[in-house]
Amino acid sequence: VNGQKVLVVKPQTYMNLSGESIRELLNFYKEDHNRLIVVYDDTSLELGALRIRGKGSAGGHNGIKSIIAHLGTQEFARIKVGVGQKPPGWDLANYVLGHFSKDEIPVVVKAVDVAAKAAEKIIDLGIEAAMNSFNTKGQGEPNA
Repeated sequence: VNGQKVLVVKPQTYMNLSGESIRELLNFYKEDHNRLIVVYDDTSLELGALRIRGKGSAGGHNGIKSIIAHLGTQEFARIKVGVGQKPPGWDLANYVLGHFSKDEIPVVVKAVDVAAKAAEKIIDLGIEAAMNSFNTKGQGEPNA
């Protein structure tokens, strides 16, 4: 990305064990958690909305809990991609692992594109610049 080497990784473990993969990856490449950007789903954000943070709690997300536990810190960049609240009576795991509807797919595709641009901005200009540009108030539209 703009002359910098970037590794995009999707752990092949269960989400609840993501921290193991991330820790091994950082150890293997001798990288620090300060160079890590985690992109993940968030049911507290409406579908397509983004929220970038430089640190914070897991907010009930088991994958993030695992990463925090294995890194020993909450201080790493994260891009939350809204998938909306689960419908009443649905199992959370079934909801987040399920398929998007035909109407939701364009919103998700746009959100993924915006998340990729946000990651590039974090890499190029830092977390604060990305938060100022990309944290959203609605359906995946950046502030800038």
